[in-house]
Amino acid sequence: HVRHLRQTEVMTHRSRLRAGGLAVLLVLAGCKTTTSGNDSPSSGGVPKGRTLVDMAVSSEKVSLLTELARTFNEDKKLSTYKGADGKNHRAFVRVKSKSSGGAATALAEGWDEAAEGPRPAVWSPAASSWGAILNQRLADKGEPAMAPADAKPLQLTPLVIAMPKPMADALGYPKTPIGFADLLALAKDPTGWASKGHPEWGAFKLGKTNPNFSTSGLNATIAQFYAATNKASGLNIEDLNRPEVQQFSREVEASVVHYGDITMTFLNNWFRSDARGTSLNYASAVAVEEKSVIDYNAGNPDGILDPGETARKPRIPLVAVYPKEGTLFSDSPFYVLDASWVTADQKTAARAFETYIRLPDNQRKVLQFGFRPGNPAVAVAAPITLANGVNPNEPRTALEVPQPKVLIKVLQLWAQERKAARVLLVVDVSGSMGDAAVGNSGDTKLDLAKRAASSALDQFKSDDEVGLRIFTSDVDGQGNDYIDVVPIAAMGANKEAIRRKIGELQPLNGTPLYTTTLASLELMKANLDPKRINAVVLLTDGQNEDGNATDDVQQLAALVAAGRAGAEGQATSPVRIFPIAYGSGADLPTLKRIAESTNANVYDASDPTSIEKVFTNVISNF
Repeated sequence: HVRHLRQTEVMTHRSRLRAGGLAVLLVLAGCKTTTSGNDSPSSGGVPKGRTLVDMAVSSEKVSLLTELARTFNEDKKLSTYKGADGKNHRAFVRVKSKSSGGAATALAEGWDEAAEGPRPAVWSPAASSWGAILNQRLADKGEPAMAPADAKPLQLTPLVIAMPKPMADALGYPKTPIGFADLLALAKDPTGWASKGHPEWGAFKLGKTNPNFSTSGLNATIAQFYAATNKASGLNIEDLNRPEVQQFSREVEASVVHYGDITMTFLNNWFRSDARGTSLNYASAVAVEEKSVIDYNAGNPDGILDPGETARKPRIPLVAVYPKEGTLFSDSPFYVLDASWVTADQKTAARAFETYIRLPDNQRKVLQFGFRPGNPAVAVAAPITLANGVNPNEPRTALEVPQPKVLIKVLQLWAQERKAARVLLVVDVSGSMGDAAVGNSGDTKLDLAKRAASSALDQFKSDDEVGLRIFTSDVDGQGNDYIDVVPIAAMGANKEAIRRKIGELQPLNGTPLYTTTLASLELMKANLDPKRINAVVLLTDGQNEDGNATDDVQQLAALVAAGRAGAEGQATSPVRIFPIAYGSGADLPTLKRIAESTNANVYDASDPTSIEKVFTNVISNF
């Protein structure tokens, strides 16, 4: 535990860094002080006369902090603080779930309240490296730091490599330590798992999130660069410029199944595959945080049980592998922002809540959620046990968070070295896409989708291969359901052609969803490139309407079967379908079924105004 606290001190006192290109994923909550009236509810459920302090927090701790905020708000003694005027006031804390990477960018770019909502007084990303990202980006613009350097951790969880237990056993873990170099050697072996006596498992497949969005992805990328240099601290730009270090990183990325914006995508897919007895074919290893292994093995892969949902333990549990080269911690810093919109009273009110969170009794609640306490007075205990697939005595080596400029270089190199993609964009141009998007803006759903799709093209790198297919009944006047308006080719040469064709799209006829999706899947399977992430991005606002409802059930069954066959086979890079359910009329349950058949994820854009952010999230898989 002392080692863990030393790691936290390193993370919270490092200089801050800049992370170019981080995408805004979610809105942050705001803060203001109300000073009149009594304690009766006001608009938004905030009692009158209370100092409202909104917290923007990473998703993995929103349930815990929401519970603590409720008990804090209800206790008059705990929530009372002395204000700048010398009088007693009461705080009211409200917690909102916000992506760490997206929040860093939103704060750095000036925070557009019209687009993002009110600004936060307190921010708690998953790791203090995001505060460093924010501060460096501000410094590059000549603006003062916003995330204080002395922020304390609310909780801790180390990055681990989650592996199905039979696979970890096959590598001799834990008696034989495993590191990134060992996994890379297995990934490069042309015989794959056959070299370990298990040809039925196929090639080694790694799951990893996008470091521009996800803390586990950021930490995994830092850790693999450390592994390439045989260092545990002092990673520098000279190290990153070494050809053999960059080659190591490229080879790690080459083993990736696909990227993603959140680890829950991988964990839910793994869990669903486990129910069918095929989890060993989905992925060999995924970089996640320790607490995610605990949740998965408890039968709750995304860490949240919906009302009426019952946890089901997996057939094959996961094992947390602590890389022998060392790892990094997510420390959940409590940042009371040094921002122009945060008043002295808000800062004092926020500190009162921070004191409450760090009480020993509340830090023991941290353990209930699978985290290690941030307060050193509280010992690590269950559920962080060997029986749950994790080890309280690990990790033995904590890696140092690199200097700001080094982290910038890490992200830049990842953008260059990440696994290339081969993607078919499939866009619905049925008549309903011409409906008004929202209110009296004058925009149609297709107008918003065109702008979002065009903007998302910039997230691809030049050697990604991308094409554009549109679909609606009789799309070409010759009875066809779809047409390829831009064939798949390298994005460097294709981008402007795709952007131009997107700009020309017009709403037309019906929605032959099943025939188009199946044909798109089969096209990508027929031209599979095992060295790339192969995928279909499908945007639709409706249900299947091809003029013949009698065969809909059979069509959908054939589509699901085709997707599942690819996802559960031995291909090193199966084709995945990432549907976007656009607008209130989209058939979200069916699109979810289609996505899950290929071990992918559906994205909900039922609010048309969210389409740009949703597109950003979808493209983060590549």
